[in-house]
Amino acid sequence: MPEILRPEQVPDLLRPGMRVFVPGASNEPSGLLEALRARPECAAGVTFVQFPLPGMNRFDFAGWHPEARMESFFLSGSIRGSFETGRVDFLPMHMRRVYGHLATCRSFDLVLVQLGRDGKDTFRHGPNLDFLEAALGNGLRVLAEVNTALSSPAGAPRMPVDAIHYLMETEHPLPELAPPELDSVSRMIGKEVAGLIPDGACIQTGIGSIPAAVLAALSEHNDLGLHGGLIDDAGLALIERGVVTGARKDIDRNLHITGMALGSEAFYDKLAQRPDVVFRPARYTHEVGVISELQHFVSINSAVEVDLLGQVSAEMVAGRQISGTGGSVDFMRGAATSPGGRSIVAMTATARDGSLSRIVAALASGTAITAARTDVDCVVTEYGVAELKGRSVDARARAMIRIAAPAFRDELTAAWQERRSRM
Repeated sequence: MPEILRPEQVPDLLRPGMRVFVPGASNEPSGLLEALRARPECAAGVTFVQFPLPGMNRFDFAGWHPEARMESFFLSGSIRGSFETGRVDFLPMHMRRVYGHLATCRSFDLVLVQLGRDGKDTFRHGPNLDFLEAALGNGLRVLAEVNTALSSPAGAPRMPVDAIHYLMETEHPLPELAPPELDSVSRMIGKEVAGLIPDGACIQTGIGSIPAAVLAALSEHNDLGLHGGLIDDAGLALIERGVVTGARKDIDRNLHITGMALGSEAFYDKLAQRPDVVFRPARYTHEVGVISELQHFVSINSAVEVDLLGQVSAEMVAGRQISGTGGSVDFMRGAATSPGGRSIVAMTATARDGSLSRIVAALASGTAITAARTDVDCVVTEYGVAELKGRSVDARARAMIRIAAPAFRDELTAAWQERRSRM
């Protein structure tokens, strides 16, 4: 049986030189982290490893002590300061590779988890399973926070009590992600994307106003499937409406596969009654070999900017790292192996109140390319759809210019002619 700890005892588990894995997103064990932060000296010489999500994960582990460090696969505002001072090591990796890295890197001395009680001596994982399996398989000790306020998703796996070394009980709500407000531009883009998705397709979306608008525009579709890294209020609404059924999926038929859940308190409560929403690790949700078995898999992701060749930057602005690589390319490449599959990049044509085009002649020097031009099938803005798959560089450029904001089209045309002359 695990050793029961009080909050003031938790910091005593840390020692200099230790590596500690911390789950992120909606299943961050914030009770344990608050106990550690109460005695920041415990973080001296400790390296914390996490995939944080902006707006949900607020702890700056490297900021707790001058000798603390952090390894991260995503940047958020909460750790920006420590990143700039060199105490956060940012590792750019697609999510499937993050899983493999965590499973094979130097072992974790301590793996933190958040669980809900699923019976007197039975526990179930909370709503994020993306990398936890990899860390648990590569960890020496497990410290569990049993959150009595957590109604674990019915489709999340149980955690054997004999796999837990230390346990602390807490009670606090999960962090909520409010549904975004949809403006007219988002709705226009959502309608364009929905027109590219046939009945019976299996979809993957991200978070934000455009993915929410896409899901809203799919309300009259039939027998869609869901296989992706996350589910939110809008995705569950389509399941409840009978739009997403999974009835035509070649694998996991009638099941809805996700790695994490992000949404409202009511949304989390509903998942506790939905065993058909099944949580799987990133080695399954983001695995090309799995996605290849799903016909008509449609990957829908966003970008910061796309150039006239079709190259995508989704994590930098003016050379400044603002997020991370994420899982979009895993899904794009999965879609390429799916019979009838396709990858869609959806974004607004401009930023900064229309003063800046997000379709650019060329990605700026120093900007990371998140997705290669060979990974994208089409790009969608409020001005239409640019079909890129199977098209020449000139046809790609013309298609991209057509979906740029009219005020920037002449400039982009001239820039392409100049660039083309040097090819």
